[in-house]
Amino acid sequence: MKYPLVIFDWDGTLIDSEARIISSMQAAAVDAGWAEPLTDAAVRNIIGLGLPEAIQALCPGVDGQQLEQIRIGYSKHFLESSDLEMPLFSGVREGLEKLRQAGCVLTVATGKSRRGLNQVFEETGLGELFVNSRCADETRSKPDPLMLHELLEETGYSVHQAVMVGDTEFDLGMAKNAGMDSVAVNYGAHHPDRLQIYNPVLSIDSFVELVDWLLEK
Repeated sequence: MKYPLVIFDWDGTLIDSEARIISSMQAAAVDAGWAEPLTDAAVRNIIGLGLPEAIQALCPGVDGQQLEQIRIGYSKHFLESSDLEMPLFSGVREGLEKLRQAGCVLTVATGKSRRGLNQVFEETGLGELFVNSRCADETRSKPDPLMLHELLEETGYSVHQAVMVGDTEFDLGMAKNAGMDSVAVNYGAHHPDRLQIYNPVLSIDSFVELVDWLLEK
């Protein structure tokens, strides 16, 4: 295998959660009385950031009280109120199982909260496939490389033994800041052109492509 440690983003890389993220953020902003409507494109642009950082980017000048209202509202809509489905992308479940069986160590580095990640781990049944994970409310938000450094330290691998797989410039920017190789996911939130400036070692249009490439002799 090319890398013994594979670090995955979650939203937009393993699971198609874009519609729920967008609708939940828009609803939370309305609930909190934010004056400017949040467009789909604007919300899509911040997918991958930690929640406070995402709200600050979407709502310039937001004060602390309103930011907290939006943050709480978003979590409630996303985790409790939304009925929008979040299917795994094609080949993800089988691909992750194949990587684990081949001896790859799998981890997650996500802009989600710990509560949010634990919920989708349980809902999808994928949690047992990952040896560790880092969430944005436990460390610094992407593209700061701290969560990657923490995962490397906890798993015992060097930066050159790991690869970051993600669909946003925040994922690939984090990898670049850590000195880590990255794989660009072209089917997620950010346009492939935005990802290429980070010089990924591979760009994929399907999860199957990634698995086959990682397991090449």
